[in-house]
Amino acid sequence: MENTPIKVGMISLGCPKNQVDAEEMLAKLVGDGFTLTPHMDTADVVIINTCGFIEDAKKESIENILEMGQLKKEGTIRGIVVTGCLSERYFKEMRQEFPEVNCILQVGRAGDIADAVRAANSGGTLDLSGRPESLANGGARILTTLPFYSYLKIAEGCDNHCTYCIIPRLRGKYRSRPLEELVREAEQLAAQGVRELTLVAQDTTRYGMDLYAGRKMLPELLHRLCRIDGLHWVRVLYCYPEAITDELIDTIASEEKVVPYIDMPIQHVSPRVVRAMNRRMSKEEILTLVGKLRARIPDVTLRTTLIVGFPGETEEEFSELAAFVKETRFDRLGAFAYSQEDGTPAANMPNQIDEDVKQQRQERIVEEQMLVADQENEHRLGDTVEVLVEGYDRYAECHFGRSAAEAPEIDGKIFIRSKKKCRPGEFVSVHIDEVCGDDLLGCVEQGEMQA
Repeated sequence: MENTPIKVGMISLGCPKNQVDAEEMLAKLVGDGFTLTPHMDTADVVIINTCGFIEDAKKESIENILEMGQLKKEGTIRGIVVTGCLSERYFKEMRQEFPEVNCILQVGRAGDIADAVRAANSGGTLDLSGRPESLANGGARILTTLPFYSYLKIAEGCDNHCTYCIIPRLRGKYRSRPLEELVREAEQLAAQGVRELTLVAQDTTRYGMDLYAGRKMLPELLHRLCRIDGLHWVRVLYCYPEAITDELIDTIASEEKVVPYIDMPIQHVSPRVVRAMNRRMSKEEILTLVGKLRARIPDVTLRTTLIVGFPGETEEEFSELAAFVKETRFDRLGAFAYSQEDGTPAANMPNQIDEDVKQQRQERIVEEQMLVADQENEHRLGDTVEVLVEGYDRYAECHFGRSAAEAPEIDGKIFIRSKKKCRPGEFVSVHIDEVCGDDLLGCVEQGEMQA
């Protein structure tokens, strides 16, 4: 029994950036001789890679800790390790609040995951503090996505200091990864069968400024990635609008592998709210940028996120935001009720908005966007689009996948009728002929399947 490998399960919560951290930890564990299991009730030790960004994310993390604590109490598992943003944010408090947790690692100590698992397996405790800046970027990964798409984290941390956001405190200053290192990792992923690569960072558009004498290097990175054999699509998320340059627009327009999909969080457009958030673009500047993107990138899909109920937001300011949503007609939009987070400047601002009012405003924005989305989906009827097949839905009795207009794990799907069997990971040409809520349905054009 002493030589039996420790069996480890992992629950990773939150954003794709956190998911990449989890994949690197899994690779470290396998390299150290541990065995992985996707079933928590068969593990010796469970790692919970937490998110602590907003209140709902914290609740989800806590629920998972308590659930694993019950498995430990029942003797199903031996130990629990907690990593990620919640452990960074509440490192001192967690030992008191969650005695069932064996080991707590702040984000800068993910490299110590093997020691933490060994300690948890033996019933011991181990709390390792560190600095966010010491969080390493890069290294071997065990993919937890479907095998034909993956995320590439190009930077860590953030320098924007939006007043509602805790990320700079949790993840430190903005640190880009060297371009050559990213290209090597992308080549390795492509060699493993990854066809779609999605670039992520807290702010992808500022990539390289800290390493390359203030130059925004995202366009150069995209050019280099597009030369890699095997990659079919390259997608970019989290583009802050003020840093979207003409060079970047031209790169997205000219590189065939870069999908015409721009994800740019704007959060608000009312001048006072924008200033209070420490955001930098006016409504007029955003409208100009949107017009430029639509003019210069054929078939561009625009996605944004908004925050409603920010401290002091008046009904008039909210109405201005709602009118903007109706006027601008983003293809994809996420609306979030402001979350009052300890340690952020906005948490101490006066005139905090009542929770019921925040929820009502969020629902109004979502309803407004649903009307836009329904109309945009209707406009796609009759289109023929390239779709990456992801799997088979046995209830719908058809395959499903995504076009360039749908980001993985975020947007809707395209369901596929086909006389021939589609293989997950292949690209097929689909004629859209039906709208099914947020999703679309179409049939494969015969003879159009790609390997």
